Amino acid sequence: MKKSWNFRIIFYILCSREILCQHDTFENNHNINTSNYDDHMVKLSKPFDRGPYFDTSATKNVTSLVGKTGHLNCRIKNLGNKTVSWIRHRDLHLLTVAESTYTSDQRFSSIYNKQTGDWSLQIKFPQKRDSGIYECQVSTSPPVGYTMVFSVVEPITTIPGGPELYIDLGSTVNLTCIVKHLPDPPLTVHWTHNNEEINYDSPRGGVSVITEKGDLTTSYLLIQRARISDSGRYSCLPSNANVKSVNVHILNGDHPAAVQRAPTLKLFHLSHVILLIVYVYT
Repeated sequence: MKKSWNFRIIFYILCSREILCQHDTFENNHNINTSNYDDHMVKLSKPFDRGPYFDTSATKNVTSLVGKTGHLNCRIKNLGNKTVSWIRHRDLHLLTVAESTYTSDQRFSSIYNKQTGDWSLQIKFPQKRDSGIYECQVSTSPPVGYTMVFSVVEPITTIPGGPELYIDLGSTVNLTCIVKHLPDPPLTVHWTHNNEEINYDSPRGGVSVITEKGDLTTSYLLIQRARISDSGRYSCLPSNANVKSVNVHILNGDHPAAVQRAPTLKLFHLSHVILLIVYVYT
């Protein structure tokens, strides 16, 4: 009976050692540094912590108009106690740290949105020279960053045929305003005549506008049966681009007022010549 009991003790010890060896091997192979099984189970039950990371669904290309405030938006998850900075790649200049500006150019500032976790670099009155690559950087070790491309564009508004247009009396005036290099189509395109907005429902009638929006926005101003009173300065005013103007002259038959003045000036000069000749030879 005693021998049987001793055998059981020895068998238990051997089995225990074998289990311990297997457990040590498991820990070494899987880099688990735990003091005991209970601690190990607590760590496995915790959610996996990947540290700060960027929401890459945000656009990496931002376009802004010259002079119109631009925003580069950086959304970060699991930031914790890390700090967010903005860096300009052109000269590796540190622009902001957290919500503090680290440049003498006060057009740059950092804005934090607690609800979304967004860190935005705000650039006031941007110019073309501000175009380039900017990086949103998190103070991990080593730091991680998310680069964005900022483009500052200057829209171009044109009215073909300007700046002076000559239209025959009674014909149709067709002014075409073309707007390009816009990040988005303009919400509105207004037309003015001598600095007053055109009333398309006025008793004059025959005045209409057609606007086609897209990558290239085109607005057509049509004035039927042109009158002398339709002469003047017409301006195209897109809501997000520069103004363009043109001077319209309604010609009264074959002898517009602008042309009729030329013979008068020549006759004036000719009379001076005749008087000079008479004075010399008398």
